[in-house]
Amino acid sequence: MGTAAEQLHRATDVPPAPRWVAPTFAVLALLTLPWIGYLALTLPRHAVIVHYRAAWVGFDLGLMVMLALTAIQAYRGHRQVALAASATATMLVVDAWFDVITTPAGPDLALSVLLAALVELPLAAVCVWIARHGDRMVERRLRQLTVRAALATDRAEAAERTATSARRRTRRGRTR
Repeated sequence: MGTAAEQLHRATDVPPAPRWVAPTFAVLALLTLPWIGYLALTLPRHAVIVHYRAAWVGFDLGLMVMLALTAIQAYRGHRQVALAASATATMLVVDAWFDVITTPAGPDLALSVLLAALVELPLAAVCVWIARHGDRMVERRLRQLTVRAALATDRAEAAERTATSARRRTRRGRTR
């Protein structure tokens, strides 16, 4: 049966997602395999893209927004920092992949590989780390804010005590 603490833990333990999510997404992942095979066999090896520049600029704007959102949420100690960091990591990996895959051989390809290896993928790894440890970061930030609030309260109380003492001394000086 278990101890009361174990029973309480089981009663208050809330799963992160409904039970249907895991099997549904597993089936969707499996159903994607034939689609990948179809695309691999039917897509042309080369294509001319009409809005190529707009696609990359738009994607990089979205990446910038996600980097900024992750920064803001981390600074403010929001619990959603893990979600923003996960999305940012995903975008960084996708950016690295398509930069390398769509760049023709030559110095530009070398630069794309270098940026992917030294910037985008390590930053994605940092984002994954943030996502996995987001709760700890938020707890640490909340502790820092609590300490700051306590210090501010202590300073305000000390200032009030000092002001009260000064008023008392002034009153005593007047009555003498």
